Amino acid sequence: MNLAPRHTHLLDVVRTHGPQTIEALAERFGVTLQTVRRDVQRLAEAGLLSRFHGGVRLPGSTTENIAYRQRQAMESEAKTRIARAIAQRVPNGCSLILNIGTTIEAVARELMQHQGLRVITNNLHVAALLSANPSCEVIVAGGQVRGADQGIVGEATVDFMRQFKVDIGLIGISGIEADGTLRDFDYREVKVARTIIGQSREVWLAADHSKFNRPAMVELARLDEVDVLFTDEPPPPPFDTLLTQGDVECVVAGREAS
Repeated sequence: MNLAPRHTHLLDVVRTHGPQTIEALAERFGVTLQTVRRDVQRLAEAGLLSRFHGGVRLPGSTTENIAYRQRQAMESEAKTRIARAIAQRVPNGCSLILNIGTTIEAVARELMQHQGLRVITNNLHVAALLSANPSCEVIVAGGQVRGADQGIVGEATVDFMRQFKVDIGLIGISGIEADGTLRDFDYREVKVARTIIGQSREVWLAADHSKFNRPAMVELARLDEVDVLFTDEPPPPPFDTLLTQGDVECVVAGREAS
């Protein structure tokens, strides 16, 4: 779903400050309780919030990601903006590894007109998309296919990725915590992503604003291991400071790079 500004702000409040009561949200936004309840109902139906008696919280936990179809719908406009910004930076005739995630799939759609790409991926959705580009060579990793999202994971995938050294490794992430750790939910997926980082001359991270301050169980890397972060809104504190300290370029989609 594409969110209205108030809906986006409401989500940001819950992400930043934790569970909220309906009364507190109504007071914060200067609207009626009925208006907040309608907003909350819509966001809950989309899987973006979970309701409890008298209030709302973020869905899921640190151990389980949101379902794939819900993730596809979340922040879809932001993901498209990020994908276009990334595609503009990808030169023709380069080699890339693209990993698992709905934002990475959006990037694949934006690479359909590129020439001379060699793409290695453990994402069957990415492989299907880019195989339709006659000027793109697609190499698919071996391993266990995760039925929920068509991602390929496991030790065989790790071994496969170790064969290559690419120009750009593009990864997605489930959450970036305030200490600068990049986190995800499946340790098998994380092992593959760590290998991608090690086999890439440049590491690019695609993460919309909802990923900041989102907890997850497994540490993948640290923010300062990334060369370029692509996002859709200026990162909030303390991430702006962490990016500067780590010498990480931040590209805000639709805005000038900083």
